[in-house]
Amino acid sequence: MTVPGTVGVLGGGRMGAGIAHAFLLAGARVRLVERDPQAADAARERVLASIAASVRRGDLSDADPVTASLAVSTELADFSAAGLVVEAVPEDRELKAGALARIEEVVGADAVLATNTSSISIDALAATLSRPDRFAGLHFFNPVPASKLVEIVVGEHTGQDVVTSAREWVSTLRKTPVVVRDSPGFASSRLGVMLALEAIRMLEENVADAADIDAAMELGYRHPMGPLRTTDVVGLDVRLGIAEELARELGPRFEPPALLRRMVAEGKLGRKSGEGFYVWNEER
Repeated sequence: MTVPGTVGVLGGGRMGAGIAHAFLLAGARVRLVERDPQAADAARERVLASIAASVRRGDLSDADPVTASLAVSTELADFSAAGLVVEAVPEDRELKAGALARIEEVVGADAVLATNTSSISIDALAATLSRPDRFAGLHFFNPVPASKLVEIVVGEHTGQDVVTSAREWVSTLRKTPVVVRDSPGFASSRLGVMLALEAIRMLEENVADAADIDAAMELGYRHPMGPLRTTDVVGLDVRLGIAEELARELGPRFEPPALLRRMVAEGKLGRKSGEGFYVWNEER
């Protein structure tokens, strides 16, 4: 069981950097591409910081061989030798579709193209591709280094060999693959967002404060992290975008609460902004 020799990642934000980090630790050569030199420099720093954290935790003894396997650029042509390319740009259907179509133009015919979407239809994205059989969803979870799950999302045209390879790659990352059919929100986002939205409504209605709502799920249902703290980690803006997508596809039960919209408008995005349902200054 081996990862492809070269893995491409498009987008070096929190998720893209985490995906790059995971494949580097598994022994792959990673080509990380960003939109401009400034973003590329920031992406490199995120990955290097994540690798350094792995050394501090004892997950990695020597960072040098791993960092030597990382190349960061602004050129999609650097994906030409990749056996797998994971698109990890922001959660916007048109942005992702355009990015995937451009990647397909530069990779080999046998390469696998994957999207890290958490809610957008795989079949809708595949409609822009000339080789939809080489395309699937690889939904990683935030934070990628600590998460043990990757959701493999199978579209109507996804080849069985792609699914088999995806299972092997995820297992090589020391994560557990779950395979789901393409449907709105897949499995994880649909369930996780529904729980988070109800927790936000409870907070909005003054049923209990954030810490007590989370404690109810952590202690009563053995969730490792409550839905409001999880939303802070994921990002309130990300949760809002997924909820809006699911509301369009599945109806008003996924309509975002007014509190969520207001907090996003105020820039209270969770851990990445320093404040959401909790204050994160000490963890930024």
